[in-house]
Amino acid sequence: MLSPSVLSDARLYELLLKFDGDLAARARRHGCRCGGVLHRADYARKPQGALSPLPAGYESRFSFCCAHDGCRQRTTPASIRYLGRKVYLGVVVVLVTAMRRGGGSVGELCAQLGVSRRTVARWRRWWQTAFATSAFWQAARGLLAGAIAIEALPGSLLARFDAPDERDRLIRLLDFIKPVTTSAWAHWEGISMGR
Repeated sequence: MLSPSVLSDARLYELLLKFDGDLAARARRHGCRCGGVLHRADYARKPQGALSPLPAGYESRFSFCCAHDGCRQRTTPASIRYLGRKVYLGVVVVLVTAMRRGGGSVGELCAQLGVSRRTVARWRRWWQTAFATSAFWQAARGLLAGAIAIEALPGSLLARFDAPDERDRLIRLLDFIKPVTTSAWAHWEGISMGR
């Protein structure tokens, strides 16, 4: 059973920021597809869902813009802090959706985070439809032994990651699914995301 206490772990947020910084540095070194140099052009974010203060840096999603005048292509690297354009932090989306349906602790947690039932239902649908039918998942699920129950995503996927504690399991899951956070990164990783 997952515990909402992980959302109060300040070290978790520091680690996620560090990993995103590493992904951004890798993207910047790679440069633009046209060969141009990438300049910082972060997106402002107002992340929701942390139960402890977030470190400086969470107010933006790392992104870059090509310096070449004829290109100006934007490059947004994958993130393990954010799941695409979702407002809530990725750990919140994973944790709340993975917790048992209708349980008292889920309702209390959602109230504490300001997450509506409709939002949780939308997250469940995303896991069971958009995620489960994505080209990424069709390719990536073959890397895992045995079948994964789609109706129990993301909990059934989280259970596959062996780690000493819940925080590390969440980080491993977020790292595993990072290609779904941006289509440009999926191209670099050689994964076709489809639309």
